[in-house]
Amino acid sequence: VQLQASGGGLVQAGGSLRLSCSASGRNFSSGVMAWFRSGPGWEPEFVSAIWRTDLTYYADSVKGRFTISRDKAKNTMYLQMNSLKPEDTAVYYCAASTSIILASLREGGQYSEWGQGTLVTVSS
Repeated sequence: VQLQASGGGLVQAGGSLRLSCSASGRNFSSGVMAWFRSGPGWEPEFVSAIWRTDLTYYADSVKGRFTISRDKAKNTMYLQMNSLKPEDTAVYYCAASTSIILASLREGGQYSEWGQGTLVTVSS
């Protein structure tokens, strides 16, 4: 199983980026996929997740600015990030699971599969 994250880059504050996470080796169309991020000196934090029923969940810090979605036919997840702020600067990781429970949605340790991360840098 492999998750391949892409789409990171350098953007000015207020700009937008779209991250992609392509899965291979297992079909996650009926599973849960999520984004986490990690920056220098801080623990990885939950950003967003899309549930089996395609319900979406967001961290308060990104709600209203980020949108998670997926294309089940392509086994690919996306994160549209708008109105980016310098504090959004981090390495963004995608994660997936076919067995996670809803109560553990925001816990990175509960996801069995992880991508390699893509760096997002937002300049002020």
